Amino acid sequence: MGEVVCLELSVLLWLAHVIVQAVAGRAAFGSAYLFSSRDTQPKPKGIACGRATRALNNYVENLVPFVAMALGLIAMGRTGGLGATVWIVARILYLPIYVAGVVYVRTALWGIAVVRLLMMLARLAGF
Repeated sequence: MGEVVCLELSVLLWLAHVIVQAVAGRAAFGSAYLFSSRDTQPKPKGIACGRATRALNNYVENLVPFVAMALGLIAMGRTGGLGATVWIVARILYLPIYVAGVVYVRTALWGIAVVRLLMMLARLAGF
């Protein structure tokens, strides 16, 4: 899987995060709250909404450097490493693992993704 495909998948994964967070939010707060201006937040029912929200925030934080690295590799003609592929696979697995509350696997997947970002950076730098 190349960097372009991984970029495309990263957008679809972002959409999956948003949908999971919205579904969990509906279960936690109800439809009326989701359609409101959300000036005040009631206490959520259950923990899935908080987990889905934190997973989305974590994904967005990691998506920015991934996009930068992938676009840089494409622009410099240094594509073809496994960094982007392993990053997207780790991030795909991260969402259900996080929402399910599997602690050590979640942290390992995050770590794998960060290491792959660093490997992409090294490839971009010509190492």
